[in-house]
Amino acid sequence: MASETRTDGLSLDKPLPLDLHPNIDHLVMEDDAPVDNIYSEKQQRLLIESLHSSWQRRDAAPFVAFANVGLFYKLHGTPYVTDAMLSLDVDLPENIWIKQHRSYLVWEFGKPPEVVIEIVSNREGGEGDSKLKGYAQIGVKFYVIHDPECQLSDQILRAFKLDGSEYRQLGAPVYFEGIGLGLQLWEGMYENRHDTWLRWHDEHGRLIPTGAERAETAEQRSRRLEEQLRRVGIEPE
Repeated sequence: MASETRTDGLSLDKPLPLDLHPNIDHLVMEDDAPVDNIYSEKQQRLLIESLHSSWQRRDAAPFVAFANVGLFYKLHGTPYVTDAMLSLDVDLPENIWIKQHRSYLVWEFGKPPEVVIEIVSNREGGEGDSKLKGYAQIGVKFYVIHDPECQLSDQILRAFKLDGSEYRQLGAPVYFEGIGLGLQLWEGMYENRHDTWLRWHDEHGRLIPTGAERAETAEQRSRRLEEQLRRVGIEPE
């Protein structure tokens, strides 16, 4: 991608060389603030765990996906704490304990994430205004607002694509060109809770399964195979 320069003169086309790393001693990476609510906590985990468990990119290209992790886009100022983010073609640092690797520092990863998802739990979070503007300024290509109680609008799911310096709302079905993923609302059971959840799907509209769903599918296939063998007189070992 073409070289870009963002706030504080940091180039976002590639990670900085070690000798050019800025001093980040003043940055607060963790503040021990609690998660909004039980639904949000489960929804965040569903989005991130399914990607790590089941999403296979072409050529096994790397990605990172985080929930409730700080997105630092400049050296001075308040970071965004995203409910979920996805960044392509970057690797998780080997040592995640050092300060510059504890959060998503744009100048460390060399680029902003491609997708940011915010889950609305009240009307105070700025998801539909200040964050909408802020993520566009950072250069996040796709921004998603999941509003399960319709607190900000009459739409549970709104997705936006960066068009120049502003976001343009995408129509349904939500699909992110160039990424190979989309998002949809899905009613079903997750972690013993039946509800309407936000789920990833692939380019064919198939859900990206969780690890538990993959294991259940494998078990069902195994049982069917055993039944087929028994019907032809073979007792499975």
